[in-house]
Amino acid sequence: QEAVQSFKPDLIHAHHVWVTAAIAHETGLPYVVSCHGTDLMGFKKGPRYRALALAGAKNANAVIAISRQVQAEAMETYQLPQSQVPLIWNGFGSDHFKILPEVSKASLLKEFNLKGSDAPLISFVGKFTDFKGIDVLLKAAAIYEKKLPGIQTLLVGHGGLWDTMHSLIKELNLQGVHCLGHQDQDTVARIYNAADCSVVPSRIEPFGLVAIEALACGTPVIATNAGGLPDFINESVGTLVPVDDHEVLAKSLVREIKTKSKETKGPHANRYAFENFTWKQQVHKMIELYENALKSEPSLTPDA
Repeated sequence: QEAVQSFKPDLIHAHHVWVTAAIAHETGLPYVVSCHGTDLMGFKKGPRYRALALAGAKNANAVIAISRQVQAEAMETYQLPQSQVPLIWNGFGSDHFKILPEVSKASLLKEFNLKGSDAPLISFVGKFTDFKGIDVLLKAAAIYEKKLPGIQTLLVGHGGLWDTMHSLIKELNLQGVHCLGHQDQDTVARIYNAADCSVVPSRIEPFGLVAIEALACGTPVIATNAGGLPDFINESVGTLVPVDDHEVLAKSLVREIKTKSKETKGPHANRYAFENFTWKQQVHKMIELYENALKSEPSLTPDA
């Protein structure tokens, strides 16, 4: 309430259908809340704030879903009509993620003291956690390294499974997998540009922003047919594969590399990302949502 009194907003945009949404409701101001998917996971696993989350969702002018999967799950979880759960995708940072003609595979590998610029290059960006499916990618690498001699796989990110994934790399005797740790956005953009293909092997992915960022850099994406990824990954920009199927993942990656899909799919992937998923486009949708919320009846506090 103190922040509302000092800032005097016309409307509140809360993020995650959790405690912040319930607090927004208590102000009596119109508000919208973005459902990012992880809040749905928390709702199912932890009952502690479930009542607050329900109050925040049911009284919101709109609960923004970032993918069709999140939209359907939010409607079911919070018992909301579709009219209250509009779909507005996440946007990518177009200043960072774009085609960078000056970046070459040789220059990128040199940054990390790696060689082999004539061989295929694969990128993965994400947290080292179970639902990201890095173990599936490594098992696939054990197959595709034999079919594509010299291929290198760059893993960008960190997390709780860092040591476990390093152990799996040794166990599978992988020769071309390199864990690069956290990298800034500009470096990640250069990695995407240099890669022949980017992989998103997630077991669940509410949206999958890393896939959009790779597409914006003109790089085809192989992603699992799960969560929000099927909303925008298709054969014109990449390939969808089943969850937890390292054999199909390996086969699809070999096909993408051998057909040189970056040359054919890459330019379309770049246009596709910029025509549909920039932040500017999503913000225009949000402004329209804000305007509609301001025209509606004021939200009532729980005690009113």
